[in-house]
Amino acid sequence: MLVSIGIPVRNGADRLETAVRSALAQDHADIEVVISDNASTDGTEELCRELARQDERISYHRQPRDLHVVGNFVEVLRRARGAYFRWMGDDDLLEPSYVSKALRPFLADERLILVTTDMTYTRADGSVHRPRYRGTRMLSDDPVDRLDELWDVVTTQHHGLDPLYGLMRRERVAAVPRPLMIREDEVYATMLALTAPWGHVPEPLAHRSLRERRLPGIAAALGVPAWTARFATTLQFRAMYRALGIVELSAQQRGRARAVLARTYWRRQRQMLTHRGRKLAGLAARAVSSKG
Repeated sequence: MLVSIGIPVRNGADRLETAVRSALAQDHADIEVVISDNASTDGTEELCRELARQDERISYHRQPRDLHVVGNFVEVLRRARGAYFRWMGDDDLLEPSYVSKALRPFLADERLILVTTDMTYTRADGSVHRPRYRGTRMLSDDPVDRLDELWDVVTTQHHGLDPLYGLMRRERVAAVPRPLMIREDEVYATMLALTAPWGHVPEPLAHRSLRERRLPGIAAALGVPAWTARFATTLQFRAMYRALGIVELSAQQRGRARAVLARTYWRRQRQMLTHRGRKLAGLAARAVSSKG
């Protein structure tokens, strides 16, 4: 059973090799690693061609122009051949048993569209965070139950679920459109939650590095207008409301889903105001201290 691991990369010559080798080191025998090089200007191309020469399981593709982040993610999915697929960051790591353990829930439940796992996250200061998800509502047959669970975790347990870095049924997720906008990952996750149930393996089988970016920088990386950074939350929830018209829901389910999104929108707005208030208070305190 072929499993594809897709690695979108741009200028990752200093970090990519370790990620690729951890993907190739899986104890599941049938693996392909698909690398889409997004017009890198460092030594990424030379590194990838050498890695592909060493291991025929690597499929390397160089883009002649910058596709931006989402375009490059879509490209590795488009080129993958496996029945199952996983996106992987160019500085992430997988445990050798990642694929074999993440496959087990799929083999036991044909309803599943993806399987998440516990992960560890390394911050810029070197500290490691391991959130733990112990819920079960992502297994519900009711899409609104899954939507409610997803957003409860997103807003209360940061990185408690990381679906875009889970193992997926390739053909099913490829049929779900991935939007081009700030916070598109959360919009895409919402659409996946509405599409089918998810499984979860409560073991830290993957490791990611956190890169903190401000919204204007994210807009530039995505290739979207800079002004959208000022209205990111509103635009995001508008896109999710529109997604409710794409998936198959009853009128009653659609009403419940709108209520979940409305509640979540205002919760996130309150969190944003609280964060800004603390930031302003800290700036004021430092200003007073510097005068003293």
